[in-house]
Amino acid sequence: MKTASSLLNVPLKNPPPLDTGFMPAALANRRYREAVRSADKTARVAVAIEREDGHICRGDVDVLEPGSTHDADTFRFIDRHIKFLLWSRGGWKVRISGPAPIVQRLQNTYSEAGSRALDVSMMTRAYEKPFVVEPANAAAMPAEQEAALSIGGHLDGCRIGFDLGASDYKVAAVIDGNPVYTDEFPWNPKDEPDPQYHIDHIRSGLKRAATHLPVVQSIGGSSAGILVNNRFMVASLFRAVPADRFEKDVKPMFLRMQKEWNVPFEVINDGEVTALAGAMSLEAKAVLGVAMGSSEAAGYLDRHGTFRGWIDELAFAPVDFNPGAARDEWSGDAGIGAQYFSQQAVNKLLPAAGLSFPGNLGLPERLKQVQALADKGDAKARRIFETIGVYLGYTIPYYADYYDFSHLLVLGRVMSGEGGNTLLEQARKIVRGEFPELAEKVTLHVPDEKSRRVGQAVAAASLPKIK
Repeated sequence: MKTASSLLNVPLKNPPPLDTGFMPAALANRRYREAVRSADKTARVAVAIEREDGHICRGDVDVLEPGSTHDADTFRFIDRHIKFLLWSRGGWKVRISGPAPIVQRLQNTYSEAGSRALDVSMMTRAYEKPFVVEPANAAAMPAEQEAALSIGGHLDGCRIGFDLGASDYKVAAVIDGNPVYTDEFPWNPKDEPDPQYHIDHIRSGLKRAATHLPVVQSIGGSSAGILVNNRFMVASLFRAVPADRFEKDVKPMFLRMQKEWNVPFEVINDGEVTALAGAMSLEAKAVLGVAMGSSEAAGYLDRHGTFRGWIDELAFAPVDFNPGAARDEWSGDAGIGAQYFSQQAVNKLLPAAGLSFPGNLGLPERLKQVQALADKGDAKARRIFETIGVYLGYTIPYYADYYDFSHLLVLGRVMSGEGGNTLLEQARKIVRGEFPELAEKVTLHVPDEKSRRVGQAVAAASLPKIK
């Protein structure tokens, strides 16, 4: 990959203070598309990705015809496009119509032996079908076929909500839409191989919330990972659990809990609950919710107020086109959301900020320490949140290429305190200054301080419909 003469390496007017190598996907794509529009020879790449129940998303793009001096840019552009579609929409079959060299390289890349092997493995697990990239004739490409799901927003009765994160889990007891109890508890699920650890912690939180209700009529939850029909298909929370125990004990965990409580019980991805929380608090539609916590979670409600059934796992979606960007420890890919919009991002930026902590101090504790410094006006800590804010400001227009939203709700532990205020200030500055047309269409929102941390648990309580 060439960098000095690359089309994708666009100088920034407002570079993040602690990451001068940042190459925002929005600007890289804009520059590449401008080159395509002015080129003599271009080609059409048609993309159709199929997921459960025959649902299909389309993502067709124009590229420079292979053989140009920018073939490396072309492949990086199309690879990042496919990667974003996979982790925003989900899918097990990618049909591609386009120039043979591009199709062949995508097949090699998205294979068990390719550089996207983990993406292949995780999509195979999520949809329980072998993942495949399949050449197709342009005329035979299937039409888009999306879902429209109405989920949550039920406020009646006595409910429990919970939200499972990588460093803490949150619970709420809610009566007729009003939280009467909310709390959060630390845990360390990703390093625990015994699923009973996870089950016991979740049960404990539910029982504690139940003591604040006269009766439990429903339970709703959110969790990082991909869930289908209340079953965990893929989840980083359980990365230490052996495959056989995952199948036996983790995947059916919530189905068993539903039988134990004998009430309506519904669990969905934490990103979807983020969007639901935003829609409920704003009384609005066309909402993209982004939660910056242990990782990045996202969810989307369209202009009809319905979910599309997308996985919205933007923690794995690319945002930085710099090939030398920080690599995710789990996926091995560089420049993906988890390294930019989470406590992982804060930890990544510590050396550049000139801050250090003992090696045995976990990421949640490091975040708290940096936030405490920011609350006291520490300049080093402030630059960390300024940098994340610049990341977000340049990423919002990129998200807008794939999601049609009018409201962006930003919440999660990273948004707490003065650090969160600094982050939001920088994001708004970038959008207003460099993307004025988008600033007129999209409004950034944050919930109040308590809701930033536990709002998802309260929204999750609204998921089930009480019969």
